[in-house]
Amino acid sequence: MGRRKKNKVFSNLEVIDAGAKGKTIAKAPDGKVVFLPNAVPGDIVDVQTFKQRKGYYEGKAIAFHSYSDKRTEPVCEHFGTCGGCKWQHMDYTHQLHYKEKEVINNLIRIGHLELPEITPILGSKEQYFYRNKMEFSFSDSRWLTVEEIASTEDLGDRNALGFHIPGMWDKILDVKKCWLQGDPSNAIRNTVKDFALKHEIPFFNTRQQTGVLRTLMIRNTSIGELMVVVQFFKEDIEKRTALLEHLKATFPELTSLQYIINGKANDTIYDQEVICYHGRDHIFEEMEGLQFKINAKSFYQTNSEQAYNLYKITRDLAGLTGKELVYDLYTGTGTIAQFVAKNALKVIGVESVPDAISAAKENAVLNKIDNVEFFVGDMKTVFNRNFIDTHGHPDVIITDPPRDGMHKDVVAQILEIAPKKIVYVSCNSATQARDLALLDSEYIIQKTQAVDMFPQTHHVENVVLLEKRNSKK
Repeated sequence: MGRRKKNKVFSNLEVIDAGAKGKTIAKAPDGKVVFLPNAVPGDIVDVQTFKQRKGYYEGKAIAFHSYSDKRTEPVCEHFGTCGGCKWQHMDYTHQLHYKEKEVINNLIRIGHLELPEITPILGSKEQYFYRNKMEFSFSDSRWLTVEEIASTEDLGDRNALGFHIPGMWDKILDVKKCWLQGDPSNAIRNTVKDFALKHEIPFFNTRQQTGVLRTLMIRNTSIGELMVVVQFFKEDIEKRTALLEHLKATFPELTSLQYIINGKANDTIYDQEVICYHGRDHIFEEMEGLQFKINAKSFYQTNSEQAYNLYKITRDLAGLTGKELVYDLYTGTGTIAQFVAKNALKVIGVESVPDAISAAKENAVLNKIDNVEFFVGDMKTVFNRNFIDTHGHPDVIITDPPRDGMHKDVVAQILEIAPKKIVYVSCNSATQARDLALLDSEYIIQKTQAVDMFPQTHHVENVVLLEKRNSKK
């Protein structure tokens, strides 16, 4: 039996870079990379390792000899415990630098791609309170700090309404104030918690599958509409009605107040009936006069203002003149398809989720757009030669796949179809780079631009324009 490798302590390491998944990077004396979750490039730190692999260590900074000038004071009292905003301690200018750097590195190192002059990353005007959707979980046994565990004093209220501790499915951090969603999000969450405690409505216990209150979802839009969805583990008409009536009275601005009774083991709502208690069962978002209907289960980009900027960049890169047939792959609820439709002859949207396509069709009718069509099916099977023969040969393909990128069969189909232009929108530049490498034989990258949708996190979107190598300029 092999000996277990001992954890090590390295002294006086300089943190030199930020890498994947929001971790920062130092170099150990033996030349291996050390990944750290709690430092900023420029810090000089002592490191305790807790994992050793062939080419790298994972560790944690346990002492700081000097602090980086890239640092800033985190605004949130929960920073460091909550896993939501890992980069709050890094000045926003530097966050943007490392996001853009990661995108470029992925395109070059993974894709081995030749890049044009880089268009600078588009930062978010709002660095806090930018999200339009938040989901909070209830727990009757909240996450305790190290100090609380060591304390002999009565810890008082153990109920929590907040976020899962990273990597711990049954531990919930009680959140006092979250900086991600604007007013009245914090007031709604704290009102729900206070009312539930006062009226002894039991919070959920994930391990034992007991309690009543399960999750709370709050959605808002740029035109001031507001949705609240409360998920209960079991029906208690008296307690449920009391809570919902209290919300209705306290927040008269609510556009939509809904609830779910979900007694199954997990709290996903996509197979559950959502019941409208007050107002509409949906809210509207608006963009350039287009309206998008959003229900409790709808997908919509969670940063409304940056979604608008992302779609404008996508439309600009497509360079539409009104004569083009456009295919929008992974169209979701058809937001991009409808956004570019006024500049195109026709737009065909394809998506594998039937509910999303139903919403896309409904929104197109709502917006009186008659030059879009939407089709449901698995991209790698529906998007084939027969589909092209039926619906026409696209001049431009817009593709916005999930984090895993495009299936290789879809890439192969695009190469066979050979549109003049491809606009590839990605939330994961590593899988984007892999797909672009497959397209590289026939297409050249004319433009690449990162867009920051999620300040205080390492996540970044990237939009790339590809043009056929042999097309005439």
